[in-house]
Amino acid sequence: MKPVWKVVGWVGGALGAVAAGAAVAQTAKVSHERKTATDSLADEPLGLLRPDRESTVAADDGTPISVEEVDPADGGEPDITVVLVHGFALDRRCWHFQRRDLAELIDPRVHQVLYDQRSHGRSGRSSAEHSTIEQLALDLDSVVRSVVPEGPLVLVGHSMGGMTIMALAEKHPELFEDRVRGVAFIGTAAGAVGGAGLSKSVLSRYNPVTLGVGRLAGLQPGLVEWVRKSAKSLTWSGIRLGAFGDRKVAPSLVDLMEQMIGGTSVKVLTEFLETLGTHDRYKALAGLRHCEVLILSGDADKLTPFSHAERMAEEMPHATLVRAPGAGHMVMMEQADLVNDHLVALVERCAADRGESRKKWWRRA
Repeated sequence: MKPVWKVVGWVGGALGAVAAGAAVAQTAKVSHERKTATDSLADEPLGLLRPDRESTVAADDGTPISVEEVDPADGGEPDITVVLVHGFALDRRCWHFQRRDLAELIDPRVHQVLYDQRSHGRSGRSSAEHSTIEQLALDLDSVVRSVVPEGPLVLVGHSMGGMTIMALAEKHPELFEDRVRGVAFIGTAAGAVGGAGLSKSVLSRYNPVTLGVGRLAGLQPGLVEWVRKSAKSLTWSGIRLGAFGDRKVAPSLVDLMEQMIGGTSVKVLTEFLETLGTHDRYKALAGLRHCEVLILSGDADKLTPFSHAERMAEEMPHATLVRAPGAGHMVMMEQADLVNDHLVALVERCAADRGESRKKWWRRA
């Protein structure tokens, strides 16, 4: 059973669940820390904000993609749409602070589209062969064409979500010339994911232990999930240490992370490892030369270190590069005010050239 939990720890480690080597005696200590920690966000309705509309979009292979839309809070007509794309083992709830604050903007007013990637959150389960970044790009294209077929766009991607946007730029560069006015890459990489941050061996298709757990998760999913859940306290500690830069991060943020990761099966996690390990889209960044680009990353990110952001900025000298001091991989949750300030500035720049004869593209349901 020990090798199984090791790989479960590695896979969860892609988002901070790196508790595999911890001692069992640590469980009581972690539980005590969680109960006694001061939670500055205890009154924040994390992950509970209600959308204005929910829908299901069929991907090109038929997988149902769960989508929600958020209108401007004042009821005014939006000027631009922001599409938020989450990362590996997460779901759209990770954008809580961004959707909360972007809805309050008045100039420009923002229409928000959030969705769960395939096999994540409320979206349908994908086959293993379609658990790829290339397919995620096609899913994003399907969401855009179905939910917001007209008007200017800003695409915001975290981690694997940023990789999804890069893959879309690779497949459909014309979209970035015609409609996408801005892109924000948060805590992501354009390639060499195994070179800095995550271990290359964990992402390798040839890793026998990772493959073994993937097969076991397919044959005995209940067993593998039981092993993971039986070490819940250790996982909570691992998420806090691996996903956030500050050990004193609000416990409710770690709780939300644990819920999102816990809602993603080990089988799904192992199926996406290969596509993360082979991701290489530096050339695709050239297709963003028509867009405003924001690159933001925490300098305490253990999974996609800040060196990835710097390398991307070298490929896109017109981009704005922002370092979040002391922040980990989940920077948009950990330092929400910093991230939101830069996102708002990006959206303002992108909406500034909308012109007097702006087409009335918004249609209310």
